[in-house]
Amino acid sequence: MELIDLTLIWIVIIGIGVFMYVLMDGFDLGVGILFPFAPDDAARDEMMSSVAPIWDGNETWLILGGAGLLAAFPMVYAVFLPALYIGVFLLLAGLIFRGVAFEFRFKAGSDSRHWWDRAFFGGSTVAAFAQGAVAGAYIQGFEVVGFSYVGGPLDWLNAFTLMTGLGVVTGYALLGVTWTILKTEGNTRDWAYRLAPKLLAAVMAFFLIVSIWTPMASEHVRDRWFDHFTALWIFPLMSVLTAAWVLKKLRQRRDAAPFIGSMTLFALFYIGLLVSMWPYAVPPEHTFWDAASDPGSQLFLLLGVLFLIPIILGYTAWTYWVFRGKVKAGEGYAGH
Repeated sequence: MELIDLTLIWIVIIGIGVFMYVLMDGFDLGVGILFPFAPDDAARDEMMSSVAPIWDGNETWLILGGAGLLAAFPMVYAVFLPALYIGVFLLLAGLIFRGVAFEFRFKAGSDSRHWWDRAFFGGSTVAAFAQGAVAGAYIQGFEVVGFSYVGGPLDWLNAFTLMTGLGVVTGYALLGVTWTILKTEGNTRDWAYRLAPKLLAAVMAFFLIVSIWTPMASEHVRDRWFDHFTALWIFPLMSVLTAAWVLKKLRQRRDAAPFIGSMTLFALFYIGLLVSMWPYAVPPEHTFWDAASDPGSQLFLLLGVLFLIPIILGYTAWTYWVFRGKVKAGEGYAGH
């Protein structure tokens, strides 16, 4: 009998890695989604400058979560890759386009910069949509025999996953606009203040639709929320209260509070999803313990990960500290 449940430890590590990625890369994807709607090129310059020093570091958490999932739960990959191959390809292609746009937009002349603006917007939007659609496919479950996927390559794409994909695009846009409020001044910040309440309303509309639709898409979720009434209903209630608080702070023109509140909303959505789907790694039948690798492999890899996580946390905190403060047009960062 194992004294320590290594599988549970890995669930926590991967869950935290994915959560950190969603929060930290979500707002810079949101900045890209908002690019076409910015008032002018000067505003776009400020928006991109606000995330340029940190965007690539944010993606470290995606690598940690993805590599950890492969190492600790290899059977999940045996199902997810065949089932979600196109969705994962769109996600990676979007991230590549976004990364290339970061590097080339700053060097492009005024006559060609608009192409990189479009690449930044397109890559960010496609990556965000793919993440939401993949999450929706996970909620619905997969057609599996043993641990082999037997469905079609486009089974993941349907009305429900389109809705979850658009919901994540809108949610990341909310993170992006509240980040813009936090990091910019003048006309750019005023524009973001005007746009933020509309995006908050859109996010809550998607939240309502997906919340109603999800129990119809997953029998497991329906049973958990309705047949066995528990404290789970605290998550929708807290989400509504948090959204009301964010709206209040936007009206008070508090620069930091709307971003903190938007991240709290995502945390509530994420935890609610995990609690709803627990303990299934490959719904509707296979749990994380079914999909786990050998305990010896888990322990060997855990030693390396526990060494890396403090380093990742350290340089992430240092980067955000160095680049704290507002971005001024043509001047970079203004420290406090």
